[in-house]
Amino acid sequence: MGFFEFAKVMMVVYNLLILMAGSGLIASGFWVQFNGDVLGSSLLGVFSVNTVNTIRVNIFFIIVGIIMALLGLLGCCGAKKESKCLLIMFFSIIAIILISELTIGIFTVIYSSYIGNLLKSWAKPVLQNQYGSDFKLTNQWNMTMTKLQCCGFNNYTDFVGSYYSKLYGEIYHSSCCANTTIICTMENARNSTVQGCFKKIEKTLDDLLYILGATAAGVGGIEIGAMLVSLYLFCYLDKDAS
Repeated sequence: MGFFEFAKVMMVVYNLLILMAGSGLIASGFWVQFNGDVLGSSLLGVFSVNTVNTIRVNIFFIIVGIIMALLGLLGCCGAKKESKCLLIMFFSIIAIILISELTIGIFTVIYSSYIGNLLKSWAKPVLQNQYGSDFKLTNQWNMTMTKLQCCGFNNYTDFVGSYYSKLYGEIYHSSCCANTTIICTMENARNSTVQGCFKKIEKTLDDLLYILGATAAGVGGIEIGAMLVSLYLFCYLDKDAS
């Protein structure tokens, strides 16, 4: 088997991987569509109100998955038919997708701190003014604090001077005192080592970003390999035609 034939085989392999990845993204998109509320609540708790529900992750997954699945078919057809037009089209689209992915990745890194500040500007006023008066929001915060074993957004001081403290006195949610049997007063909350929920959610998101980054690196490696093989096949066919 010559190198050209080997390159054709590798082109098919790469594009089958791209096709499988695209199909997986489509399936993930539909899964998020039907399980998004459960996912957001279990992972982010109350923070899902201002994050997950405003980002149409499912639509993004489905669109990108469809494009990748079609690209997989396009690349396979280009290699099988030895079509220069299909190969250069495949190369160009993959290059655009790769550049877009890198741009989104850089944008995410740059604006991650901005997102944290946005959450901070939202969370403390909510705890001060709505915790204890809005039943749904209060229940969401309580579930989040219980699930993540955290207290407030930064710590127990987020509740000082709040509507809740004025209504019930300086008595805090049991999570602020590590769910002990004692009444969680300000002094007990101050002496506890319970962190704010932002620290907990930040660690959870960092772990997720690590997984997503590793996945993106793997997909990027497949895309670069497919680009190089398609470019080689195009150059070979172009040289052979001339």
